[in-house]
Amino acid sequence: MARKKIIAGNWKMNMTPSEAVELVNTLKPLVANEEVDVVFCVPAIDIVPVVEAVKGTNIQVGAENMYFEEKGAYTGEISPNMLTDAGVKYVILGHSERREYFGETNEDINKKMHKAFEHGLTPIMCCGETLTQREQGVTMDFIRQQVKVGFQGITADQAKTAVIAYEPIWAIGTGKTATTEQAQEVCAGIRACIAEIYDEATAEAIRIQYGGSVNAATAPDLFAQADIDGGLVGGAALKPDFGKIVNYK
Repeated sequence: MARKKIIAGNWKMNMTPSEAVELVNTLKPLVANEEVDVVFCVPAIDIVPVVEAVKGTNIQVGAENMYFEEKGAYTGEISPNMLTDAGVKYVILGHSERREYFGETNEDINKKMHKAFEHGLTPIMCCGETLTQREQGVTMDFIRQQVKVGFQGITADQAKTAVIAYEPIWAIGTGKTATTEQAQEVCAGIRACIAEIYDEATAEAIRIQYGGSVNAATAPDLFAQADIDGGLVGGAALKPDFGKIVNYK
């Protein structure tokens, strides 16, 4: 069975609640494509108004992060049950910016993965190498470690429903995009890693996105690759161009 493409926008720290609603209203008619799963991953403060604004559309709402406890003295954190109660379906975990600026480890992300599944949230787990790591020839070693630790203790049935986003750090917000061949090669390597951890059926079911300066021009070629099941889109998700990415065919 062919995997359904999933095209998600990662808004990062952009859009006030009122701006978010305005953007959703602009994008709604442009992203109306039932053939792909369309997800807007928005800042925590925007979740409630955005969930309201997308009602009756094909758009699902994701969070950009969450904590691995359900409640408690964790000032400033958001719990998985808060997200589900607000109508969130997806959550980005382990984005390179979270890893780099906020010191998140593979082990932290693994705890979050378990908690997401426990609450019926679909994780979009990010992985990717720096330019130095690519030049050192350790790209796959590094990414396999991120994937193996991230999925530790996750069942095959859970893993089948997960999303992995491969984002080479050197291509995020730089305007540089991995070549289609580079992106496909790593996504195929990630699928092989999942097959090793679980089995072929799980590897065939899991969806693997490419992210890193995806735009309307690069999307069709990237999404045509055998192991690339959509994109995690940054800057272009905040513009009408996102409609062209969603309707890449």
